[in-house]
Amino acid sequence: MRPNLVVWVMMAFALAFFVSTSAVARVKGAPPMMICISKTELKGEITLASCLAKGERLAVVNQYGMVYILTPEEAELTKAFNPKAFENKAFGIHYQKLAPKIPPLP
Repeated sequence: MRPNLVVWVMMAFALAFFVSTSAVARVKGAPPMMICISKTELKGEITLASCLAKGERLAVVNQYGMVYILTPEEAELTKAFNPKAFENKAFGIHYQKLAPKIPPLP
């Protein structure tokens, strides 16, 4: 009778482990944001689209602080797929905490 109890306890621990692992996997981090890296002092005076039109360089910062610098071709393709992302106000690296998150695809 005792071995059955041990088996049930082990199965309960395994089930709790899998449930907690899937719950942690569903927690999402903060969505990425796009900043203008050419002008470090921008504080929302212009939009990202006008920043791109002036030839400024843009970067995407994810929830871990990893930065990905967009080439002009990547920025134009991103604009083609998600034009709402470029309607946001442009912020420089000094004010990157104020930058809005990139809106999801429609």
